Amino acid sequence: MQVSADEVVLRLHIQPGAKTSGFAGRHGDAMKLRLAAPPVDGKANKALLAYLADFCGLPKSRVELVSGHTSRAKRVRLSGLSVSGLERLKDLD
Repeated sequence: MQVSADEVVLRLHIQPGAKTSGFAGRHGDAMKLRLAAPPVDGKANKALLAYLADFCGLPKSRVELVSGHTSRAKRVRLSGLSVSGLERLKDLD
């Protein structure tokens, strides 16, 4: 996780097609996130952004997929994250 003054960039390892969505520990230097959405037609990417927005209490417009559009290894930028949202992410580490 890279933190700057007004944004956070997360390194994630995504497991699409899981029973339920949720964080599942570490995968190397990334956080592992299971998604219930299938990896078809961008459904998993949309579910990822919606899940992170909800988890961090952000509008969807402040969550951006930076890299890994077709990969399990993804980088996501969160802009305007509150202190409580940042604490929730740090508690995962």
